[in-house]
Amino acid sequence: MSLEWEQVVVDAADPGALGRWWAGALGWVVVDDSADECEIRPEPDRLPGLLFGRAAEKETVKRTEKNRLHLDFRPDDRDAEVARLLAHGARHADVGQTGDEPWVVLADPEGNQFCVLGPRRP
Repeated sequence: MSLEWEQVVVDAADPGALGRWWAGALGWVVVDDSADECEIRPEPDRLPGLLFGRAAEKETVKRTEKNRLHLDFRPDDRDAEVARLLAHGARHADVGQTGDEPWVVLADPEGNQFCVLGPRRP
């Protein structure tokens, strides 16, 4: 069987703006930016990517709840990366964490949650 993971699709109110925000946050490149979708990848020919498409309906997830699907990122320096992402326009998200977790939950400009993880345990 041959099955390749192409991308993760994210519904967005403004696909171009959100796609460009994530491209800047991740250091990725925009490979397609049209009126209804924006695709970004680590490099033009490298998969998987993220595809931001125009949402047909209003959001149904309450942003005080944890998203059913979210992205996790593990940087070399969690605190420095959180500070960089906050300066880039992310915001802290409260999903009921206790404060003892080795990760920080943030949200992008449209409220999509993602985690910045601490160091990997041996």
